Formats: sequence, structure tokens, C-alpha cells
Amino acid sequence: MIHSLFLINHLGDIFLEKHWKSVISRGVCDYFFEAKQKAADPENVPPVLQTPHHSLISIYRDKIFFIAVIQTEVPPLFVIEFLHRVADTFQDYFGECSEGVIKDNVVTVYELLEEMLDNGFPLATESNILKEMIRPPTILRSVVNTLTGGSNVGDTLPTGQLSNVPWRRAGVKYTNNEAYFDVIEEIDAILDKSGATVFAEIQGVIEACVRLSGMPDLTLSFMNPRLLDDVSFHPCVRFKRWESERVLSFIPPDGNFTLMTYHVSSQNLVAIPVYVKQSISFFETGPSGRLDLTIGPKQTMGKAVEGLMVTIHMPKAVLSANLTATQGHYTYDLATKVLVWDIGKLNPQKLPNLRGTLTTQAGAPKPEDNPALNIDLKIQQLAISGLKVSRLDMFGEKYKPFKGVKYLTKAGKFQVRT
Repeated sequence: MIHSLFLINHLGDIFLEKHWKSVISRGVCDYFFEAKQKAADPENVPPVLQTPHHSLISIYRDKIFFIAVIQTEVPPLFVIEFLHRVADTFQDYFGECSEGVIKDNVVTVYELLEEMLDNGFPLATESNILKEMIRPPTILRSVVNTLTGGSNVGDTLPTGQLSNVPWRRAGVKYTNNEAYFDVIEEIDAILDKSGATVFAEIQGVIEACVRLSGMPDLTLSFMNPRLLDDVSFHPCVRFKRWESERVLSFIPPDGNFTLMTYHVSSQNLVAIPVYVKQSISFFETGPSGRLDLTIGPKQTMGKAVEGLMVTIHMPKAVLSANLTATQGHYTYDLATKVLVWDIGKLNPQKLPNLRGTLTTQAGAPKPEDNPALNIDLKIQQLAISGLKVSRLDMFGEKYKPFKGVKYLTKAGKFQVRT
């Protein structure tokens, strides 16, 4: 299974390594560094790399590469899922998953990795179980451990490890019982110059925060579950019930967890939230070009578009941009040739416009292709696919919990060609 794990920062420095079966030299990461140099963006590094004697499987999270070294035949998605679980565990334990935080809590990190993987095979990956075995670090606990030479490792085996519901610990009690769900959708789309949709799909996730006493049994139903393709569930979900009734029935873990992920791939079901009127042109004679952009709401169901930002990777010949923005502000980085227009909240009554001239290098040939626009946005209280939670029912306990659902749509890889 997994022989070694390397953590590499965005500068290419290996700042943590862990070996389970045998020590593998850091030199194996040279193949990864070669692939990273060829990739224009960290996200574009191939997740699976084959070397003469090993396979390297990696993910990129919070400016950190998590690289697993494999020597035998293993399903890559299985390893990728485990690496994401490691990153999520660090996030849950330390509040963030960054190089500095991992270095500050390196003892706890090694304790977690030792429990999560046993001889290279996943063992305990549920947050509830890990927190019973390895207590999350606090300032007081760190001081006591320093003075006494103790550690965060618990003395007893977690109760959940011995039950048929390993993701939930026994004897959970809360004064306020609450269950909140966030439906978060990312829209990936490519629009052509005329605004027509070339490609569009939605990646969705339902994040849960459940703090309920006892052993509750929850049922979550949707108004239109047939929209969903390619669903993936937390192990707590009863899959047969979903197959027959399209209802989520589960005994939830305690705390924060990802209940399900889903995919909407039918292009006719994907609503495009904004439209762009754009004109970018470079002249054959004279060192200049023109840019004119206008953005407006399209299919937002009356909700406000927030955090709107347009990023354009300009051709290398562009030296400067003299533009005027009716809303927000723009910056042009001469070194990276990236133009960023930060609009903020979209005002439908007065559409934001950016126009002006681009100065190109004298004597340089006219750029062959116009740059594409990358758009970032957020829409609160809207799931762009139309998915809606119908109701949440609880069985097995007599109290009435507080319940709530929030929706969020944001742009993933949203590109407009010019």
C-alpha cells in the first residue's frame, strides 16, 4: 500500500516525511519536481506519476503538496481520498493546514499519521475516533506535556472502534442540540466569444455540522434528488435506502463532516449566473490595443452576485494597461502579466465596465490569440443546480434539535474565451 508520505511546500522544499514499511530516499521526489516545473500551475501537476520502481500519487491543498509513494498496484483514487482525509484531519485538529502550523505541531502530526496508517494500510481515519486516541493540542496541554514529558495519546481504546458505528463515539451529550447543513456548489464552465456555453458542469458537496446528544438517526430528503449524478457518500449513509427512495438515512458522526458529494453534468441543467460582453483587440500598427469588458447577472434567481473578480493572463508583449473601471478597482502585474479586476458585489442597475488601452512592446508582433477571462464569484443562498433540501427528520431521540440549511454557489474553473 502506501510506503512513504512527503509534504512539500509551494517553493519545492520537503518539510516533513513519514515512512511506514521502509525508508525511501527523498530522491524519488525528483520525478515530481520535474513534472512541477513543466506544469504552468500547481493544480496542473499530474496527480499520478510513474517512476521506474515507484508510483507517486499527489494532491495540492493549501499551498502544500501531499505525495504518497507506492510500490504495488493500488487504485489511485483510494490513495487520493486518503491524502485528502489527512489534510482534513490536520485542518480539524489545528484550525488550518499550513506549513507553519504543521511544523509547530510536528509531534501530534506524527502521532496522527501513525494511527491513520498501519503498516501502510488505512486504519483510523474518522475524526471522532482520532480525537479519543490523540487529544487535540491546546496551550495548557502543551505546557503540561513539556513539564511532565507526557504526550497527547490516550490510554484507552476509543469506544467507537469497537461498535458497528465506528464514526460516532458513545455517550455524546450537548446542552444545545443542533444540526446544520451547507449545500456548496462549484460551477465549472467555458463560454465562447458569443456567450454560448461550450462546456458546463456542477460539482456539489453537502457539509454537515451535527452536535446531537445520544445516538440520533437522521433522514434528509430533497425536493428534486433526480438532478444528482455520480454521488459519493460518507460511510454513515445507508446506500440501499438512497437507491430505493432517494433519501439520505444515516447515524451522523459527531461534529463536522462531509455528508456527500455529487455531480451535475447535464449541460441543460447548468445555469450560467453571469454574462460577459467583451472586446479585446491588438492593432497591427502601433504599440497598443484596446480592452472593453461589461459583466451582468444572467440566471441568479434574484440573488446577489458577490466577490466578483476577473483575472486575465495577458500576452507577454503587453507592458502596461491604462484602464477605467466604473466599479471596483484593477491591478496589472508587469512581472506576471496578470490583470485582475476586483469588482466585489455586482450592481444589476449599473453594470460594471472596464475599458481603456493596452500598451504593447514596440516592434513586437501582434499576439496570435486573445487571452481568456477567468471569473470568480459567489452567490449566497442559492444552489445553481436547483437542488433543495425538503426536510430533516430525527428518530431514536425525544428532544427537538435546532435545524438549518445554507446554500452557496461559487465559481470553480469559469472561463470566457475572447
